[in-house]
Amino acid sequence: MSREFITARGHPMIRATHPTTLMITKEDSVGQRGNCIIAVGADKGSLDLSDEIKEEIREGSKILLTLKTDEFEENVFAWGHPALTFTHKTDIVIRKSSFICPRTLGIRSNKGAADISREMVRHLQNTKSMVEISIEALPELNPIFKRQKNPNS
Repeated sequence: MSREFITARGHPMIRATHPTTLMITKEDSVGQRGNCIIAVGADKGSLDLSDEIKEEIREGSKILLTLKTDEFEENVFAWGHPALTFTHKTDIVIRKSSFICPRTLGIRSNKGAADISREMVRHLQNTKSMVEISIEALPELNPIFKRQKNPNS
């Protein structure tokens, strides 16, 4: 079970209204179309994550993403997948769908940006708000990747 930590901050343009994705970015700003962004100025993108956590997530581990500010905490669960590449230099994305691209950290999540508490989102609209992000690969494996034991072994 691996764990990775990321530090990021808020931005006045954070809206967090996208229903199916949420994104953390190393970029310092949020554009008009960035309604999935929940934090900016991150110290890591998906490419920067440790090889250990990438491997565990590729094995189909359940992922726990914890967002923690000085006032709020939010948990998001998602699943890993063997097709994940973790090659995007600036972004980390969690998706409710099964779509995979270089930004994708996890799929089939229980939350998109719109599901983050509005109190936390308002807090993250302040540039002085810092958010600590924990990414944990849990021992539970995605049921579609569980291997059946050979009854003859």
